[in-house]
Amino acid sequence: MARVVNIHPESPQPRLLAQAAEFIRDGGIVALPTDSCYALGCHLGDKEAMDRIRLIRQMDERHHLTLMVRDLSEIAHFARVDNAQYRLLKATTPGSYTFILEGSKELPRRVLHPKRKTIGLRVPDHPVTLALLAELNEPLLTTTLQLPGDEAPLTEGWEIQDRLDDQIELILDAGHCGTEPTTIIDLTSSAPELIRAGRGSLTPFGLD
Repeated sequence: MARVVNIHPESPQPRLLAQAAEFIRDGGIVALPTDSCYALGCHLGDKEAMDRIRLIRQMDERHHLTLMVRDLSEIAHFARVDNAQYRLLKATTPGSYTFILEGSKELPRRVLHPKRKTIGLRVPDHPVTLALLAELNEPLLTTTLQLPGDEAPLTEGWEIQDRLDDQIELILDAGHCGTEPTTIIDLTSSAPELIRAGRGSLTPFGLD
């Protein structure tokens, strides 16, 4: 049964963040708010939790998972980033974007796309998410909390509990945080490629 924690959306309580970090380190899956919509997250090094997230979403290893990090320096640590990519990332982070980049050797191979060796990376712009990442002092492996067959992500803590009560360990309920997922931009080619239009503006990439 999932534990529901009501957390302040702008000034998250340190005690609750510490508890959430422990859940994650112990192999739990957490539903957490972001600047776009709710996401499912787990510890980067936990294969079992990652497999459970894939099962919940019914997605195979070719579907990119997203590494949620605190800032631009962490993106550069976990992905191969050239000067042109860095300038784009600097102009658009934090924000409602997921970037497809070539993963670095710091990442377990199982979290990368099996053929392309790529991963999604994102710097969220939400106080709860950033505070949790700071408490963990490491990235979170995440995916949009949109269940198979649904046309939109789940948006309310009670709704997440109703649908996933026996499949995840923790729900950080910060109230409604939106229904529009991130904009996904592939930066592995010579020019940015739009994979999914979402909350993030396309203007910085010349794609609008």
